[in-house]
Amino acid sequence: MSLDDLPKPAGYRIDVEPLRHPVRIWHNDVLLVETTRARVMYETRLPAAIYVPRDDILVELGPTTDLQTFCPFKGTASYNDVLLHGETIPNGIWSYVSALPESKGIQGYVGFMPNAATRIDLGKNRLQTERDGNITGPLVDWLMREAGTLPDPEAFTQALARKMNENGIAVSRMAVLIWSLHPMIAGKNYIWRASENAVTTYTPSYDIHQFPGFVNSPLQHVSQGRGGVRQRLADTDEASRFPIMDELRAEGATDYVAMPLPFSDGRTNVLTLTSDHPDGFTTENLGLVYECATVISRYYEVFMQRENAQALLETYVGKRSGARVLGGEIRRGDGDEIDAAIMFCDLRGSTRLEQALPRDDYIALLNAFLEITSTIVDEHGGEVLKFIGDAVLAVFPAGEDASAACAAAVEAARAVVAQVAEDAVTAQTSCAIGIAFGRVTYGNIGSSTRLDFTVIGLAANVAARLCDAGKTHGHAIMVTDEVATGQDGLTDLGPVELRGLGAPVHVFGGGVQGRPRAVG
Repeated sequence: MSLDDLPKPAGYRIDVEPLRHPVRIWHNDVLLVETTRARVMYETRLPAAIYVPRDDILVELGPTTDLQTFCPFKGTASYNDVLLHGETIPNGIWSYVSALPESKGIQGYVGFMPNAATRIDLGKNRLQTERDGNITGPLVDWLMREAGTLPDPEAFTQALARKMNENGIAVSRMAVLIWSLHPMIAGKNYIWRASENAVTTYTPSYDIHQFPGFVNSPLQHVSQGRGGVRQRLADTDEASRFPIMDELRAEGATDYVAMPLPFSDGRTNVLTLTSDHPDGFTTENLGLVYECATVISRYYEVFMQRENAQALLETYVGKRSGARVLGGEIRRGDGDEIDAAIMFCDLRGSTRLEQALPRDDYIALLNAFLEITSTIVDEHGGEVLKFIGDAVLAVFPAGEDASAACAAAVEAARAVVAQVAEDAVTAQTSCAIGIAFGRVTYGNIGSSTRLDFTVIGLAANVAARLCDAGKTHGHAIMVTDEVATGQDGLTDLGPVELRGLGAPVHVFGGGVQGRPRAVG
């Protein structure tokens, strides 16, 4: 006997058969149902499920509840409470109002949850033994052995679609919507098409929740926990539930399914599959995907956790610092000594404005100032390390070219001063900037339970003191002589006493400290 002679595992199956003898269902001592029209559903790797006609239920049912669950072979299940004398069993029954073709035999029938049906008397009926077995094939083998080597969600999505087709699942289009934890991006939508064998990634903003194309889509329906979606598009007599159905049908699609991909934190993401095969998806096709959905979801969750971590680190500590932390510099004392131009930028008159402006207006002003500063710093090759109230600490690493780092910092400072004066929101105030150059420690400091990735060194202290000194010397920009070397448009102010420093610092000034517009 060869390996080819071994029996192949049975595919996913659903069968509905009548029970020809009376069936009684009880809740403790209360008879819920007595019927001669019961049916049994046999489904791969699940216990046999008993369904009864709704008309044969002997107790009162509550209205349809908000709970919905989805099965790609049966459809979307709705639930009702079971109302007994002095007791309510929440979501005690389920039913499929519009069952999918594979399960039409239970449409209009009702199943009881285990906490409602404490005893089922089958009488003379005999049930088949449970259908069990192991799922296998190219898709399962790939998920277990190879998928973990893929570097990113795009590569995983492309390979997943290819493996589904190798497993006989005729997927012509696959879309995966994964919600993210990002201040600007609501999520990632990966779309693969067989005609291109490529993945296109979309990054919708949070405005997606108001976008009509999303509001009336299977993606929103599933992600809000309202169950999955299945529609055979080849049946032109069936009205499309969503506009996307008509678009896909016009492209030659014959079948469509959208199912949830739950994350461990409770978020519901969405997987959609479209087929252009004349017969669409089979029960065996969707059964395989459905059983693999949890594993598929975990792969996307791992990818998104890394992307979320990177996005949050970049948002809170900057791109360079975030990359270093994500790269493993996470212990107190981890870091490097670097040469860098350090910029300290402070919003002037902030206390006065906070007292004079409504809270929302002041926050809008502060955000506008921080947006201007961080954008310009980034455009000039620097990185904002932190916001300190109404001030900004930024670093311009020198690498092999100290003069270029100093020039970039000065150019950025001039651009910040100019844009703050011109912007409609920030023109009512002004800013002061101090820049110093030197060797600093760039890394982690803090306690054993709370770390801060920042720069420590004399240059950072001098930059902050120069920023303070600017208001008394009438200059918006104050820099050390090392920063000023080779720069035009700076005035030599000579040695300047700076608070907290033991010796005067040779300082150059640039720009005139502007007078903010009046408030009100």
